[in-house]
Amino acid sequence: MKKNRLFPCLTIVASVLCQDAWANNLDMEYASFYNHLRKIDNADMAALQFSFGFKKVEENRLCRITEGKLVTQKVTMPIIISDEQRFTLPTEKALKLANAVVSLALQDAPNQCDLSVQLETKPSFLRTQYSAMELQNLAEQYAEFFDAMGGFLDFLMPSSQGLVLHFAQAPQLATQVTGLTVNGNDLVVSDAWIAANKNPLNLMIEPLRITALVVK
Repeated sequence: MKKNRLFPCLTIVASVLCQDAWANNLDMEYASFYNHLRKIDNADMAALQFSFGFKKVEENRLCRITEGKLVTQKVTMPIIISDEQRFTLPTEKALKLANAVVSLALQDAPNQCDLSVQLETKPSFLRTQYSAMELQNLAEQYAEFFDAMGGFLDFLMPSSQGLVLHFAQAPQLATQVTGLTVNGNDLVVSDAWIAANKNPLNLMIEPLRITALVVK
């Protein structure tokens, strides 16, 4: 399975337990996910989550997931798949110890789907108005993550220098604001803008997700 090295998507290598080419079923060890989920399992990054998906090889889309389950010997729990074909997982050491399996049914052939991980804000932090303090708090949490990931190899790691708000269509602001950058359906909010502006950011619609403004 190839690695997706694009940011802000981060890639993990997950152990494949079973791949049924006919039924397009894919079983993966939960432990492979847990080793990364635990990196943001603390109060300093409480607004962040990893969402998982599969990038279709040589196509600008995610593979379609028709069903997902988290399976142990004693219990089977459904995995909710979003409209964007992504899913989240709980951060539970007990699931790792129980050798839980992430079982997925794909519409696309599994060998044409590369696993990727996207770092984003939790749904509860998606709204139409953000105070200056809320924007600063989100930006600081992303900065904390990339600083922790870098460690002594920080010169090789990208850094977070703000936020990117993603929309289904070109973003529209409810009030006039200067200094922000619109890139297609994305609204770019840099750390410099957050530091200089103390007024709320008012949006016409909620963003689909918020990711880090990543700079290498």
